[in-house]
Amino acid sequence: MRGIIYLFIALFSISAFAQKSTSENYIRKYHQIAIDEMHSYGIPASITLAQGILESGNGNSTLSRRSKNHFGIKCHKGWTGKKVHHDDDAENECFRKYKKVADSYRDHSAFLKNRDRYAFLFDYKMTDYKSWARGLKKAGYATHPEYADKLINLIERYELAQYDKASKSGKRKVKKPKRRDRKEIFKSENGLRYVLAETGDTYDLIATEQSLWLWELLAFNDMQTDEKLHQGERVYLEVKKSKSTSEFHIVKEGENLHSISQTYGVQLVKLRFKNRFETGQKVQLGQKLFLRKRKPKNYSAA
Repeated sequence: MRGIIYLFIALFSISAFAQKSTSENYIRKYHQIAIDEMHSYGIPASITLAQGILESGNGNSTLSRRSKNHFGIKCHKGWTGKKVHHDDDAENECFRKYKKVADSYRDHSAFLKNRDRYAFLFDYKMTDYKSWARGLKKAGYATHPEYADKLINLIERYELAQYDKASKSGKRKVKKPKRRDRKEIFKSENGLRYVLAETGDTYDLIATEQSLWLWELLAFNDMQTDEKLHQGERVYLEVKKSKSTSEFHIVKEGENLHSISQTYGVQLVKLRFKNRFETGQKVQLGQKLFLRKRKPKNYSAA
């Protein structure tokens, strides 16, 4: 009986871990803490929440789950609290470990408030989240060249600026984070999970929302660099297959090999191989593409 109980606990734990938090869930859970910190330390709640979403991957990162560290704050000189080592810019770096998430939020506030290099941020208005975001990047909070843009995109997508006007008591009415249709995860004909892009989306933004590394999402979708996506464009959340459930495809106006590989969930390199494409070769309107088997050597469309 005891063994069955242990098995149930283990299975429950695995199931709970599999249910990754979304950005909306993260905001619902921590927005009041961000508001309280704003009134205590003068840091916009929108900035705190956006950093929390980004740095912790919506609370799904290993560092945030095991150490309650939602802002990626390293030990630095003078830290006397608990520590944990984690690979980041370098191997085995020292990060701060907290007893609860609220402690991470408080330390984040104190970290910004008590360091000279961040002092100029507090000259900005509480509602000027763009200057705060750019100031954090300028002060060296993060090394990513687009860190400020990432924060601004998250604030505007999830309407986080409303929390910058909230009273400490929470009496000022604020809207709950919107549930977006894009949060629905679809399945392709060959069983691959994907989401549909909205206007203004980038691979980086979707990677953050889905708790994936940007390089992972780019690899899944046969992309080399991040870029803006068109509304309704498929973005796969796992590796595409080597073949399709369909046998052939006739190239239509405006299609290219990459867009076709996205339509059928077939890896671009496999699609090239199956159709004996040479480097740089492009599809032609009306061309018949092989999606399952390799095109015969002496194949003729006629």
